[in-house]
Amino acid sequence: MVDSISSKPVSGRDRQLTPVTRASAATRVTAENDGVATEQLKLSAIAFGYDETPPVDLERVSRIRNAVRNGTFPIYPTKIADRLIALKLEWNPHDAK
Repeated sequence: MVDSISSKPVSGRDRQLTPVTRASAATRVTAENDGVATEQLKLSAIAFGYDETPPVDLERVSRIRNAVRNGTFPIYPTKIADRLIALKLEWNPHDAK
């Protein structure tokens, strides 16, 4: 059962405190850890480099834009409906057999 929203007094028993422990001391960076950190920085730099050039086929985008502009882009209502339903149900129609 759900209590309705209202102002009701809070007793001391309703409040629960959790003990807090001290934080551990920071560890020093060793040569071994420094190598790992350097490798992670290199991988991060590579990953961020992919953001600069998105994997887009500009020629295909141009063809689709022109087809939409000219009114020659094929539109299949059943395919659109199927994909909208699949999206709503979080289902991939390409995985179905």
